[in-house]
Amino acid sequence: MIQRLLALLRAAVHPSLLASLAMRSVVSAAALAIIGSASSMGAPPRAGAQQPSPSPAVARRMTMAGRSAVYAPHGVAATSQPLATEAALAVLQRGGNAIDAAVTAAAVLTVVEPMMTGIGGDMFALVWSAREKKLIGLNASGRAGALMTREELLHRGRTQVIGRSAESITVPGALAGWQALLQRFGTITLAQAIEPAIRYAEEGFPVTPVIADDWEAAAPVLARDDGARATFLIADGDERRAPRAGEWFRNPDYARTLRAIARDGPTVLYDGPLGATIVERVRALGGFLTMDDLRRNQPTWVTPISVTYKGYRVWEMPPNNQGIAALEMLRILEPYDLAAMGHNSSAYLHLLIEAKKLAYADLARFVGDADHLTAPPSHLLSDSFINERRRHIDSTRAAVHVDPGPGRTASETIYLTVADRDGNMVSFINSLFDEFGSGVVVPGTGFALHDRGAGFTLEPELPNTVAPGKRPFHTLIPGFVTKPATDPQPDGRGDTPWMSFGVMGGAMQAQGHVQVLLNLLVFRMDVQQAIDAARFRHMEGTHVALEAPVAESVRAALRAMGHEVSTPHGNPFGGGQAIIKLPHGYVAGSDPRKDGHAGGY
Repeated sequence: MIQRLLALLRAAVHPSLLASLAMRSVVSAAALAIIGSASSMGAPPRAGAQQPSPSPAVARRMTMAGRSAVYAPHGVAATSQPLATEAALAVLQRGGNAIDAAVTAAAVLTVVEPMMTGIGGDMFALVWSAREKKLIGLNASGRAGALMTREELLHRGRTQVIGRSAESITVPGALAGWQALLQRFGTITLAQAIEPAIRYAEEGFPVTPVIADDWEAAAPVLARDDGARATFLIADGDERRAPRAGEWFRNPDYARTLRAIARDGPTVLYDGPLGATIVERVRALGGFLTMDDLRRNQPTWVTPISVTYKGYRVWEMPPNNQGIAALEMLRILEPYDLAAMGHNSSAYLHLLIEAKKLAYADLARFVGDADHLTAPPSHLLSDSFINERRRHIDSTRAAVHVDPGPGRTASETIYLTVADRDGNMVSFINSLFDEFGSGVVVPGTGFALHDRGAGFTLEPELPNTVAPGKRPFHTLIPGFVTKPATDPQPDGRGDTPWMSFGVMGGAMQAQGHVQVLLNLLVFRMDVQQAIDAARFRHMEGTHVALEAPVAESVRAALRAMGHEVSTPHGNPFGGGQAIIKLPHGYVAGSDPRKDGHAGGY
């Protein structure tokens, strides 16, 4: 009987997922012992490879491995909150396309996950157009206000980065981005797309567990601002607090704001009474926005950038964001036999961590507003540049002096992806930067304003040095993968779309993209396993965070190489969503670290 059980487990469970993380359950000691035995029978463990840990690891929160990938014939959506996924599917089932559904889901998320996203933030998207048969990028990030100068900030005593306050508020570009997507690719109006969001804001919804935890963590920030406190903290006797999991939450102010947008369009924000109210409040709090800044806001259509890896073409947005770091990491890793090292072995993790350090150091030096770059993306991805960077990796020691100077890489974000029956696919990301952004909610508006100006540097003469009208460095990166054509074109024309994917979470995003891609392309996991698998996050210097299931033996080996290893509380490891196009239909996965799910029809 025991042998039959072991055989079944050995066939059913991907070995690299036996210790992978999920955020909601604990595997019993008995179950872990049985599964661990099943995975190791018939072959000795690789030196340094991840193995099921002894009793100290059993006390950790373990995997939800076992959630199936979602297969569907016509259309799929994957988001971080169930109501958003269902809203997207409803649009698809009524005949709308993936772009319609993505904007609808994004709007719902601004209501049900308000600490992560909102019309007070920015957004980016990669769209595979079935009609145009190519990949198109949209950069809907706003710019610094006309009054945001380095000289003024230095005069105020800001010496390294801009703090989380009204000073860090830049023009919010997300709403203009939604409109641009619908005008070019959509079949419904903006008013129709935001109707489900209006309904949830007006009628209310029960708060989900992960979002409730994030909300509670941000409560001290919300309590500092009158508008934020009144909007996002609920009365509890004489106190105000964040809503708890399962509690009903309504946002009537935001419902009124969205109704005004549905009636009069984005002009309400960019050249109307809502914008005027925001500018007045931000200036009163010491910020730098003017009405002319809002009027000048325009999203930018861009050609994505790509590299080829393992026979696939991986696409990211060009600067002003960190997507190029994921591509640089893949190019650095290209010649190594990662499969032989073993998934999440000490050798494997060390190599990825060191590649990440090099790529992120280059972000700080070379990446910023596309109009102010000193080196084009093609140079940073060239053979000569990559070969030089690769030579800095020591296979036995952690580098100490690679990271750039102080910078902001934390970020609170939503990522979603949708695909439809016609073959359109959307990789979509929307963010406020920090949880509830700047912490500023203009009274009566119902939404937080982002603090994306905190992504600027005050160091002089860099592409990302703060200046009026400049786009700040962005952590937001939607990803996409195609199968390349015989004669690959710069815009992907002729390629075959394969996967739309993303991993939200500030500086986690590029390193998260690489880990999910390697899980798929090197270790042949399915899309859900690739998202479930335990991750690392390099923080700064030699400090690296590992998700709980990474084995003690691996941790010890990394420490011996000079890494400072920790397992932090909470979830600094991001949340991923992905959709893969099949010959007929789609398969999708959604991150158990978040509240959401993938769904299809």
